[in-house]
Amino acid sequence: MGKTNTNLVVNPEATGQRSETVRRANLSTIVRELHLRGPLSRSELVSTTGLSRGAIRGLIGELVAEGLVREERSAPVGTPGRPSPLVRPQHDGAVVLALAIAVDSLAAALVGFGGQVIDEVRVDRTRGHLAAERITADLASLALPLLRRHAVGDALIGVGVAMAGVVRLSDGLVRVAPNLGWEDVPLGDMLARRLNLGVPVHVANEADLGALAEHRRGAAVGVDDILYVYGEVGVGGGVLIGGQPLIGAAGYAGEVGHLPVNPAGIECRCGSTGCWETEVGERALLRRAGSGTASGSAAVDAIIAAAENGSPEELGAVRETGTWLGIGLAGLVNVFNPTLVVLGGVFARMAPVVAPDIQSALDRRALRASREVVKVMPTSLGPEVTVIGAAELAFEPFLADPAAWLSPRTRPLRLKSA
Repeated sequence: MGKTNTNLVVNPEATGQRSETVRRANLSTIVRELHLRGPLSRSELVSTTGLSRGAIRGLIGELVAEGLVREERSAPVGTPGRPSPLVRPQHDGAVVLALAIAVDSLAAALVGFGGQVIDEVRVDRTRGHLAAERITADLASLALPLLRRHAVGDALIGVGVAMAGVVRLSDGLVRVAPNLGWEDVPLGDMLARRLNLGVPVHVANEADLGALAEHRRGAAVGVDDILYVYGEVGVGGGVLIGGQPLIGAAGYAGEVGHLPVNPAGIECRCGSTGCWETEVGERALLRRAGSGTASGSAAVDAIIAAAENGSPEELGAVRETGTWLGIGLAGLVNVFNPTLVVLGGVFARMAPVVAPDIQSALDRRALRASREVVKVMPTSLGPEVTVIGAAELAFEPFLADPAAWLSPRTRPLRLKSA
């Protein structure tokens, strides 16, 4: 029996595949930098990516040919030599459709490469347990005219959906949305059929996407350990540890609104008793202010405005809610040890009034070591945070491997002016 040849035999095809893998990874690095940071010179791209000037030049040439970026002259900086060309993302080169489903509103937006919101429409709706079929139809009636108006064509690469509920990330199944009355709704599949756009539809929890938006575009840019807490009718949370989302085994992590905080509390719509949501959500604030029959953001904003003007009843209601907000945050700070807590929704609007109550609760209840490193601040993105997060969700597969999206398609159609 002859000897087996143990010398390494290099397969040229395998070598080519490895080279292609490197090219795709480098292309992803450049595309992600431009998407998140905006226009950068070639020199800046060399510095931030660690790639050689030759590699940058070749890959930027590919992106220019695909219509994803354009190059233009940089302004002189007073140093010898020709300024490095500026590479600018073409917002119409790759576009996503971002959708948001809240308890009392629906939104649809077109967002271009680089994060620019090209067009958006938002409508309020009557609260109630509306069927999923009705809501998906309403979303389509918002989204499809946007797509027709801008003639997106092959530039559309995906759909992202922010949903007020517990969502299975693998297929967009809404396991439960207590404030909408939904259970086991296949939202991803329903929207894919209703829209019929031929691109992937990604669905995630609105608070998880709020955390993503704040990390990429908002108050938490440059911060890798963050907690985002969003409150309106319900309460949700999103967590990033080391810059990575904490989503759990199926995507259900972050349901902070259903932390049990008050054994003597009231029944929650989830079926439990004393959830954090029952102490800090919209209904709790309205109840404390004696407006239990009212509802909606207008009623909440009226209470907050009265509190800011010193009205005793409203001020007491808002500050008691702020104390419960701080109690819950202290527990979350002890568990996750974030460096930044970002407040969204009604919590952001309450922040000027309740900041002392939150700080006091954290001082009393958070571990000193964790308390010393954490700051609390309101969102910098306002009500657009969930739409921005939905857009980033849809962009992520493209950012991870832009070559997979560019190769099969023709040069993207240009958007018409809005």
